[in-house]
Amino acid sequence: MSMKLTEIRNVLPVCGVIAVAIALPLSALRAAESKTEKPKPYPLQTCLVSGEKLGGDMGKPYVFVHQGREIKLCCQGCLKAFNKEPAKYIKKLEEAEKAKARSDNAPGKGHEDHRGHQH
Repeated sequence: MSMKLTEIRNVLPVCGVIAVAIALPLSALRAAESKTEKPKPYPLQTCLVSGEKLGGDMGKPYVFVHQGREIKLCCQGCLKAFNKEPAKYIKKLEEAEKAKARSDNAPGKGHEDHRGHQH
């Protein structure tokens, strides 16, 4: 019986090495996949939190990715408010995206009203 216990003790470290050898490439693959996926671009010209124009008096916007979306804030200070209620700001962003899509698809915005002439 002590022979079996010794064999088990010898096998356990090998199992650990095998587990790590399998896990590392998988985690590296996941990391590589997340880096190759481009985030959904930020559609607004204003800070999602304050409503300030981006690139104005505050300088360059603070840009980060949240759940696969690019988010732009007028400054890093607005990040605290965003992190406190991210769902609120994502909803605000989604509503702005829908409004922009509606205005982009409004008559006169596309080529449907170009019937009497050529470019």
